[in-house]
Amino acid sequence: MKRKLIIAAISLGLIRAAMPVPAAANDGWDRDRKIKHVLLVSVDGLHALDVANYIHSHPNSALAELSGHGITYSNARTPTNSDSFPGLLALITGGSQISHGLFYDVSYDRTIFAPSDTACSNPAGPGNMMVFDESIDVYDANFVSQNRINQDALPRYINKEGKCAPFFPHNAMRANTIFEVVKSRGGRTAWADKHPAYDIANGPSGKGVDDLFTPEITNVGGFDNTVSVVCTVQNDSLKVAGILNEIHGLTHDGKTHVGVPAVFGMNFQAVSVGQKLEADNKVSHPPVGQCPTDIDPSINGQPGGYTDGLGTPTTVLNYGLSKTDESLGRMIKALKDAGIYDSTLFVVTAKHGQSPINPVKTNKPGHFADLVFGLDNTNPIGILINNAGNNCNSGPCGFVQDDDIALVWLPAGQQGLTKSVADYFNAHAKELFIDDVMSGSELTLKFNNPLNDSRTPDIIVQPIYGTVYTTSDKKNAEHGGFSFADTNVGLIVSNPEFSRQTIKTPVATSQVAATILKALGINPEELDAVRKEGTPVLPFAFERDDE
Repeated sequence: MKRKLIIAAISLGLIRAAMPVPAAANDGWDRDRKIKHVLLVSVDGLHALDVANYIHSHPNSALAELSGHGITYSNARTPTNSDSFPGLLALITGGSQISHGLFYDVSYDRTIFAPSDTACSNPAGPGNMMVFDESIDVYDANFVSQNRINQDALPRYINKEGKCAPFFPHNAMRANTIFEVVKSRGGRTAWADKHPAYDIANGPSGKGVDDLFTPEITNVGGFDNTVSVVCTVQNDSLKVAGILNEIHGLTHDGKTHVGVPAVFGMNFQAVSVGQKLEADNKVSHPPVGQCPTDIDPSINGQPGGYTDGLGTPTTVLNYGLSKTDESLGRMIKALKDAGIYDSTLFVVTAKHGQSPINPVKTNKPGHFADLVFGLDNTNPIGILINNAGNNCNSGPCGFVQDDDIALVWLPAGQQGLTKSVADYFNAHAKELFIDDVMSGSELTLKFNNPLNDSRTPDIIVQPIYGTVYTTSDKKNAEHGGFSFADTNVGLIVSNPEFSRQTIKTPVATSQVAATILKALGINPEELDAVRKEGTPVLPFAFERDDE
């Protein structure tokens, strides 16, 4: 009994022999494999429902082409909470926080120190916010990111040599990535994402991605592309251009011929932004080179998201979907032009979904720490949560992260209060718009024990569906939580020799990583998380044949 890719039933070698292949393709870091390249694309925010609806209404779209010779997993879920960090890491490590250790881009670690504590000598001991977002970039005088990390903005940690050192995003990684595994086998790797903090893709080695391209989408104190779906599409287009260059065997900037990566890809932000915007902002005078003028009256000033609970997109969201699909079409064409479409596994999925889909469900009551404090501002628990959420930016004083979830890390020495705090939340579940409070044994059924793991929150609060803990007047939806809309994402695994299938079997996006390695002829158990969590390959991507 032998496991092999479905496409192995067709002799791609014979087909390729009859086709002229551009020299730029450099197709085949391993010429004995049928699949020689994997293009992984995350369309952030893309629900399984979005995939079905878009293909139905756009039968000639790129998504329709990919699904037409691909496997569509309509019941795919992110393995845990749906923030972008764990969402990407599921796809590239094959696991969850149990293995890779990251809950959010801005979270907390009980073993690190503040950026300003260059000696790692806080008398109160270790413990600090772990901030890996746009705020850690190097910026010029005009508040334009230079698309690299500012070491001085990073938290500190005591490294293996016993020295107090900057704690880079890749240092936070506890599990290796598909990029590291493929690179160790001689394959080239590339990835593009929205912040330099996506250094996490490099994995613990810090060297997994040969060509990491991270054009900042949100400039602190400067221009924020996400105020406009048009500007977000423009930012996405920078990464698309990089992918097109890589398909033709060049570096993302088109300057150097290096061969087509074995594994490469990018994320799109336009759909996510189109889902979240309360109103697309008119940008009549954007900074030079940042984005085209957004003056289309059918888009600017109009709401994003959906018009109903059936997933009918607004004009703003439809713009993001359509432009993203156009870019996928350009990638398909480039793969065909380079002569490597048949030997490329094309995976389209999402780091996360977005919640709620139904706009009438949106509820924005304010930030979680403020709500708790507002119940009784003299209550010791309210004071503790308010301090952790609002009054301490550094040191071991805990942290509260919220979106359509609330993650609570209690201050140093206060973890013994976990049950009392959780009981308080449950007693006020109605006022706090809570659906579930995870702590104690319920939490450790799913995650590492916070008493032993420096990253695991003490309490995780899942609010009632539609609740976003925010006061923002710019967004009507978010991600980060465990709801179905947050976690049920689109997933298409495509190759020209696949038969069209829709699989309703529940799967996790972490299975994508295992499937990518298997497709390239590499044992998925070379991934730490796959070994630790027992992550299988996706069903029906492989078949059994007797030979």
